[in-house]
Formats: sequence, structure tokens, C-alpha cells
Amino acid sequence: MAEVQQQADSGKGGKKRSKKMSTSLDMTPMVDLAFLLLTFFMLTTTFSKPQTMEINMPVKDVPKEEQIALKASNAMTIILGDDDKVFYYFGLGAPEENPEVIETDYSASGIRKVLISQRVKSNPKMTVMIKPMETSRYKNMVDILDELKITDTKKFALVDITDTDKQLVQTKIGQ
Repeated sequence: MAEVQQQADSGKGGKKRSKKMSTSLDMTPMVDLAFLLLTFFMLTTTFSKPQTMEINMPVKDVPKEEQIALKASNAMTIILGDDDKVFYYFGLGAPEENPEVIETDYSASGIRKVLISQRVKSNPKMTVMIKPMETSRYKNMVDILDELKITDTKKFALVDITDTDKQLVQTKIGQ
């Protein structure tokens, strides 16, 4: 392991010099131990598994009499636009309602703040309708589902976008 080597006396007469000692350590056992520990921890560690959100999708063909009508006061509509834009309004979006369309983003001070607002949380019957446009990205859908999960929103639905919603967004962009 560790050894101390002494230099032999030169044999010449004259001054006596102090003997120089050189030390050397054999690092092989230390490296072996390090690799054994590394292997042990790699094999005993559990790797984190990706987390998934479970979504229960409704049945495709539901008879008209079994469908529940949604009141405009219990509805919030989120429209996913292009370029990572998010628009929302309260109500069903009927032309006679003339809803105020508001643009926001995916940050904590954006759509999350709206979802935890008093208007949404105080109404237990509030249903959030998500309407992605054709130009929105899949990432936007995942982001909005994450925000709904973070804010603990219980009722939400993925809905096809209507022409009225497209017109509302166009008028908001045009302003």
C-alpha cells in the first residue's frame, strides 16, 4: 500500500547529508472502492418515472335528452390561439351576449391568476371550455391542462372551436 523508500548512502566521505525519503501511495484500492460505490448507488437508485395526467373522455354519441344544458353564468371559455396566445371570456360566446375577450399568457400571473380568481372559484358549477384553434400547438393544450390541474379546476371540457369564437378572436387581434 504505502511505502517509504530510503536512498542509500553514497559511500563517499565528507559531509553527512540528511537522508531524503520519498513516499508513494498506491491509489488502486481507492479507485476500486469508488467504482464499487458508484455501481452500488446506480443499481439501487430508482429513477423517476414520467408523470401522466389521467383524462376521462366522454362517450362519443350521447343522446340529446341526456345532455345537460350549460348556463352562460356557469361557463368560461379559453381559446388557444397561434403564437402561444391565450384568449378567454366568461359565457358561452353567443353573439347576443357580446362577451369581452381578454388576451393573456400561460404564466402564473396570466391564465393561472384568472383560474384562481374569485369569479371562477366561488362558483362550484363553473365549467371551463377549452377551444384550440387550428393554428395552436399541442404544447399549448398540455400547458392549459397543466394550469387546470395546478388550480384544481374540477370541470373542464375540450370543445371544437366555432366560427363565432374565431370572429371574437379576430376582432380582439384587430383592435
